[in-house]
Amino acid sequence: MAENQLGGQQYLVLPEGASRLIGKEAQRTNIAVGYAVASIVRTTLGPKGMDKMLVSELGDIIITNDGATILEEMNVEHPIAKIMVEIAKTQDKEVGDGTTSAVIITGDLLRNAGNLLDQGIPPAAIIKGYEMARDKAMVILDSDANSISIEDDDKLLRIAMISMGSKNIGTDQTKKNLAQLALKAIKQVSEKNGNKITIDRDFIKLEKKEGGAMDDTTFINGVLVDKEITHPGMPKSIKNANIALLDVALEIEKTETDARIEITSPEQMQAFLEQEEKMLKSMVDKIAKSKANVIFVQKGIDDVAQHYLAKAGISAVRRIKKSDMEKLAKATGARLVTSLDDLSEADLGHAGQVEERKVSGEQMVFVEKCKDPKSVTIFIRGGTKQTVDEVERAITDVLGALASAIQDGKYVTGGGSIEIDVALKLRDYATDVGGREQLAIQAFADALEIVPKSLAESAGMDPIDTLVQLRSKHKNKDGRGYGIDVYRNSISEMEKLGVIEPLKVKIQALSSATDASASILRIDDMISSKGKSPAGGGGPGGMPGGMGED
Repeated sequence: MAENQLGGQQYLVLPEGASRLIGKEAQRTNIAVGYAVASIVRTTLGPKGMDKMLVSELGDIIITNDGATILEEMNVEHPIAKIMVEIAKTQDKEVGDGTTSAVIITGDLLRNAGNLLDQGIPPAAIIKGYEMARDKAMVILDSDANSISIEDDDKLLRIAMISMGSKNIGTDQTKKNLAQLALKAIKQVSEKNGNKITIDRDFIKLEKKEGGAMDDTTFINGVLVDKEITHPGMPKSIKNANIALLDVALEIEKTETDARIEITSPEQMQAFLEQEEKMLKSMVDKIAKSKANVIFVQKGIDDVAQHYLAKAGISAVRRIKKSDMEKLAKATGARLVTSLDDLSEADLGHAGQVEERKVSGEQMVFVEKCKDPKSVTIFIRGGTKQTVDEVERAITDVLGALASAIQDGKYVTGGGSIEIDVALKLRDYATDVGGREQLAIQAFADALEIVPKSLAESAGMDPIDTLVQLRSKHKNKDGRGYGIDVYRNSISEMEKLGVIEPLKVKIQALSSATDASASILRIDDMISSKGKSPAGGGGPGGMPGGMGED
């Protein structure tokens, strides 16, 4: 119960039994929850990071060290934990990589803020200091960055390998093969508009099928459709295919309003069926007239229409997803047609080959050998479902990293080197700023060092000694590119080792971490709302997910 007094009279504000966390108690709880979530994914960072096994209530298993996947699949109920999950989702959506770094930096920003709160520093001063530190860090990152272009295959492949490095998916050669496929796909779908390069990752289709080995993963210069050719009498392999994309049903559709047809004799019934068949044959004739020999239909195809298509030597695939139709249009140059009356040869797309093949016992249609397609497919293979899922996550991260590097045109050194450099410069900046904000800027700098610290721990190195060595190196201008070589358990020059990462990934991580920690630190009152409590009731104190526990 919460009460307010006015003129000596008590007024009931919240009902009896309503849960509420106020002031420092709310802040401490929120900080503890945020840091706890970050601690879960912290050990997955880097090439020697550990995996997590996620087991659902139905017994489904996911084994991964992908931060975004771990957080998305975790069963979290506390609202602060959900905010931490949103950080990973935002990072993944914007740049496709760096989710773990963003979350663990947020966790340390919160923990360091908790220490400042205990010293009596108000949240407003901490938030202001954090935002000043972020803005300064952006300037430092930009000045430390180097240029990269879509033609720098060697550097782009290094970025892909670093993104792939933390995934436990086979040998180094396998990772290199997958990274090369991802780079090939990115370069194929990239489009130049003036001096700017745009890349829509949605037009890189990742199709997966258990069976074979990871090294059997292939690049398809076109689109792989997980469907079969509808009729056994249709050609199963078509060279120099003329492709029509139809958003129209090749069947007699029911009327939108209730209609009644009265048939009083067998002759009328026969005439009705003949008319229906005639309409379907007319549809097929219109397709044949356009010179299409392969059609992809978003809706259904009647059995009679299938028969006439087969007689005309036209292969058909039905009930294609809208997203696949868009990819087919980008790959083949076809235009999506919504009326057969408007279908002409100019609407057709082209592919060197369209072929139905059996893969792991299922039929799939390969639309390949397209001329300069702007939609391509990476067909992922692996021994188990868990394997192909993890390869898919790894390639998704690589595609995001490559797209970020190419579109932004800048990269920085990895291995924790850039975080150490930014942290050192922020400490100098903090001295110039002074006041309470100085302490917050120093706390921000300390939080950045969680990245090299976590890398050192995963490699079995002493984190404190490693940080001291790195700081010493970075104070010397020639040593600013030094980071952690987890394979040799030492500190080395990252550029020479090829450990580089997109600038955009680092900027997005710091931006998300600062915004999220500021939002959490502003909360000083947590009240149960009118919303229905989840099944099974709330946690201790009546707040969802155990809110009220420290």
